[in-house]
Amino acid sequence: MELPSGHAENADQIAYWNGPGGQRWADRQAAQEILLGPIADLLIAHAKPKPGERVLDVGCGSGGSTIAFAKAVAPDGFALGLDVSGPMLEQARKIAPKGLPLDFVLADATVYPFDPASYDLLVSRFGVMFFADPIASFSNLRRALKPSGRLAFICWREPKENPWMMAPLMAVYKHVPKMPPVGPDDPGPFAFASEERVTRILKGAGFTDVAMQPHNLAMDIAIGGGLDAAVDGALQIGPATRALEGHPPEVREAAKASIREMLTPYVKGQSVPLPGAVWVVTARAS
Repeated sequence: MELPSGHAENADQIAYWNGPGGQRWADRQAAQEILLGPIADLLIAHAKPKPGERVLDVGCGSGGSTIAFAKAVAPDGFALGLDVSGPMLEQARKIAPKGLPLDFVLADATVYPFDPASYDLLVSRFGVMFFADPIASFSNLRRALKPSGRLAFICWREPKENPWMMAPLMAVYKHVPKMPPVGPDDPGPFAFASEERVTRILKGAGFTDVAMQPHNLAMDIAIGGGLDAAVDGALQIGPATRALEGHPPEVREAAKASIREMLTPYVKGQSVPLPGAVWVVTARAS
């Protein structure tokens, strides 16, 4: 499989998103888009794309957010989705509607040679928390923005504010050892939970007018499919999945039973909503 050339310190992330982990996300594209679709709507509402603008979507994954922005800036605008994951970009190209003004590129945003001052808007839905050197990454991205360019992205807040991810993991930890702790500055889904850190990174990369708004969400991890779908989803992607990697089937079955027991009190009909919490981050290039 083709791998993008990237910053040396991003090698682990590039390997992960081009391996089984990235393939799992690509395979669950339709389900994840239902789960995260409202967050794309939230991002668009704060990014305020205008017809005719050029949009750069970083960490675009399987392309749902890129497609949404392309629709917003069509017919005379353009959206470029960038990601390090070959499996997810393959899925993005499959689902992209014909005729939309968009394209996808397999690349590491830290080092990719963007045309300077060529985009009006830089956006991301959970795609910017995985940089090993975020100031270098955002500095490179800022150079791709026009002097009047805008930034808008969404990232997760603290783990304790996101039970939809952490509660299944706690159930799994009844059966497997805890994963090594992740430092507050290490790449990962919660790397941008700190308002102080995000502000420091963006200002260090040359952005101004940095603002962060908290939003609370109800994340239906069953996506309307009932308790069985919620349990299966928790076992297919996310931190619970990583914790179970390499363990035998009997351990997975025991963990599955614990996840089911934990989720049962949250069931509401065919939905299993758990709390989620994000930051909506906005800034300007100059």
